Amino acid sequence: MLCVAILHADLDAFYASVEQRDDPALRGRPVLVGMGVVLAASYEAKACGVRTPMGLGQARALCPRAVVVPPRMAAYSTASKAVFEIFRDTTPLVEGLSIDEAFLDVTGLRKIRGSPRDIAARLRADVRDRVGLPITVGIAGTKFLAKVASGVGKPDGLLEVLPGTELDFLHPLPVERLWGVGPVTSAKLREHRINTVGDVARVGEAALATMLGPHGGRHLHALSQNRDPRRVRVGHRRGSIGSQCALGRRPRPFTEIDATLAALVDRVTRRMRAANRPGRTVTLRLRFDDFSRATRSRSLLKATMQTRTVLDTARALLTEARPLIETRGLTLVGLAMSNLDADGTSQPSLFDDVSDDRLDVAMDAVRDRFGSTALTRAATLGRYLNPSVPLLPD
Repeated sequence: MLCVAILHADLDAFYASVEQRDDPALRGRPVLVGMGVVLAASYEAKACGVRTPMGLGQARALCPRAVVVPPRMAAYSTASKAVFEIFRDTTPLVEGLSIDEAFLDVTGLRKIRGSPRDIAARLRADVRDRVGLPITVGIAGTKFLAKVASGVGKPDGLLEVLPGTELDFLHPLPVERLWGVGPVTSAKLREHRINTVGDVARVGEAALATMLGPHGGRHLHALSQNRDPRRVRVGHRRGSIGSQCALGRRPRPFTEIDATLAALVDRVTRRMRAANRPGRTVTLRLRFDDFSRATRSRSLLKATMQTRTVLDTARALLTEARPLIETRGLTLVGLAMSNLDADGTSQPSLFDDVSDDRLDVAMDAVRDRFGSTALTRAATLGRYLNPSVPLLPD
């Protein structure tokens, strides 16, 4: 029987590693990439407790020796493309998750490329030699476990979970290693003295469903048994297009939050038009000072990629959430469009203004020719907004 072999390849501290590669003076030193907030931190900085998206002031307090460098998105995009060329040289079955990580299916390549471990070792060497970056690779028979293995193997490592040893590897790990276990779910599980993946497996699906709901209980119990039937998908189109901005901890007037939201809408709708993928559901995501979160969504009658339509809907959602924002403070705002048309064939809605469509096209043309900062909203002048993060094609 042919054993499935999946690699999860994940570049280490990607932005910071690119900066250390390009400036030898930064190697071995704590590096923070960001302006206002930390977009990436080298492992030397992470050792001091720095995390993303932490405010730079807090990060400097934790790591006074840190060197702060502004982000260079073009450099990161170029490095990502070079790494993905190596992925595709390794196997045609590549599923990109983001610009710095991917799943690779190497099942059946043993006769022509060697064992999965040999393939992974050669991939790591190629990325180091051709692109100059460290990368960690996890190897397992499922996507879930391959990703867990790469996380455990970081930084700059290679970790293979051999067939037959999956549960021996998985069960001693903390519950936070399971996909979908964030701070809230982790707290619920630990309240019941469920601390490891093995504890999750022993508790059973029924008890987990009582704690977390039917879907959550079924999902975590399956992962605790390493049940993950998903295969590596090539050419899969994302189900949503979104962007977010960390705001830091200082209080901000509502007008500034509104201006940030408008800039995020500009980003998202421009990407939608570039991909020719109108969407129907607008989702606003908020994170507060106490680290709690809130989500607000509204579905439109017809899919659109028009900036004004999306902005009006997003602003309505933001207004609904204003009492929460004024009570708790806001540290992050995000916007996503989902229920995307697969082929971009949706016609303009009766609620869309054709003149707005022409304005969107004209603004896109200016930004494509002169750069995304050549044309901006007056409300965002003088305000910092995180640079647009390089992404896989929409």
